[in-house]
Amino acid sequence: MHEWLSRLDQHFPVRYVAWFASAVLCLLATFTWVAFGFGGFWALLGMFLVGLGFRDTRQSRHSILRNYPVMGHLRFLLEYIRPEIRQYFIESDREAAPFSRQQRSLVYQRSKGAQDKRPFGTQLDVHATGFEWINHSIAPTTVPGHDFRVAIGAANPMCAQPYSASVFNISAMSFGALSANAILALNAGAKRGGFAHDTGEGSISQHHRAHGGDLIWEIGSGYFGCRNDDGSFSAEKFAANARDPQVKMIELKLSQGAKPGHGGVLPGPKVTPEIAAARGVAVGADCISPSRHSAFATPIEMLRFVTQLRELSGGKPTGFKLCIGHPWEWFALAKAMLETGYLPDFIVVDGAEGGTGAAPLEFTDHVGAPLQEGLLLVHNTLVGLNLRERIKLGCAGKVISAFDIARTMALGADWCNAARGFMFALGCLQAQTCHTGHCPTGVTTQDPQRAKALVVPDKAERVWRFHENTLEALKELVQAAGLRHPNEITARHIVRRVSDQDVKLLANLLPFLKPGSLLAAMRGDSDWPHNVYRLYWPMAQSGSWQTVAA
Repeated sequence: MHEWLSRLDQHFPVRYVAWFASAVLCLLATFTWVAFGFGGFWALLGMFLVGLGFRDTRQSRHSILRNYPVMGHLRFLLEYIRPEIRQYFIESDREAAPFSRQQRSLVYQRSKGAQDKRPFGTQLDVHATGFEWINHSIAPTTVPGHDFRVAIGAANPMCAQPYSASVFNISAMSFGALSANAILALNAGAKRGGFAHDTGEGSISQHHRAHGGDLIWEIGSGYFGCRNDDGSFSAEKFAANARDPQVKMIELKLSQGAKPGHGGVLPGPKVTPEIAAARGVAVGADCISPSRHSAFATPIEMLRFVTQLRELSGGKPTGFKLCIGHPWEWFALAKAMLETGYLPDFIVVDGAEGGTGAAPLEFTDHVGAPLQEGLLLVHNTLVGLNLRERIKLGCAGKVISAFDIARTMALGADWCNAARGFMFALGCLQAQTCHTGHCPTGVTTQDPQRAKALVVPDKAERVWRFHENTLEALKELVQAAGLRHPNEITARHIVRRVSDQDVKLLANLLPFLKPGSLLAAMRGDSDWPHNVYRLYWPMAQSGSWQTVAA
């Protein structure tokens, strides 16, 4: 049979069989249509396919279509629906790409107020390396409520308006990346639940203001909402927005987990009048986010800028967000804090595994420190400099469940932010078409027709429920561990399996610095507590992002 096909292929390419079948269909259907008055649809379909095959063999863009006219389109169709086929029929409940079906189901259930309990025991392999759990107490506590709060700015006398934030908030997602309806639903849910909604660097839109939910205003390198026509920072425009009572904190964005060290461009055709009004740019013009800030050039200048933002805002908590890259650059910031006394009220550490924004594959997969390493470095540095009690730490990076929150707090965080978790609460199904404008659920699109699919009152309710039920689960974890607040969770409470026969507390597995240990090492009273400090701390300088050697 194979030999017969080979001989046939020499005279008539077998790969053309779909095109040939279309021609046969066209002829037969046309005959029945003319002779008997039926079959018109099939005749037209056959004509279309014959014409399509002719076009395929003449175009030069796709080799597969030239070799497989008509039939080659099946490849593109299967490629188009591959994510959905994989997500719904192939991947396991535990396979995270980037979030597992089990994680997504948990958010869906909690956001809908549905049953989120699991029968028949865990599906996890508790003997697998990397498996983690929280130790429980024989004497559990009773915690009266789950509205856990952290006071941000209270330790700084220069902060006139400290903010009592929830330990679980909405991470930075800009209007423009998200649809208007998504922003409306997120803010309405935040308002009802009493938690914060980070604006993202796209600034404060009319949709952020509609329901009055607490806002964290993120200031990126484009200075959207507080920029001059040339893209530089405008103190006057900043003050006008920052003093709005709805704005509770100011967050200077240095880098983000999705694409650390990389700027961005929102193409002009996507800059609608609404987006232009929020960002302070021209309608239809390219909206550029540079890869670095123009308002400062050194660590000391950056801290002075943070101080300026606090003053212009009327004394609201002001800090910065970063994804850890070169350790000496973070150490340069730490040295600048020591030398100047200019302290941020908070720092948000973004893990490289985070991010809702589209980014080049290399940045998504191979740039920036993961949350564990980044958060631990920042926390340890502040502890070693005796600054930790004066600066609060937030974090973001694949935070979905109450255990995720507990684990990050064990690593040193005071609160957590989540972006994609709240996107799931809005109905996101991880189609991963966020950058195309073709989001099937209306979450990440500026297409008005697609965005209409997201019904604001219903999704706002789900946002609130997801937050509410997640903190209720966190309360139950805190009680089971014999504690009274999530901030009491330490690395001594979390256990990780490191081999088939060995488990370790995170306190014994990861390096944690003692208070003042860096100060002692700088004075020469003790050895450097870790190689990262021994190697890179002497290289850092407060007056430059460059190393001393350079």
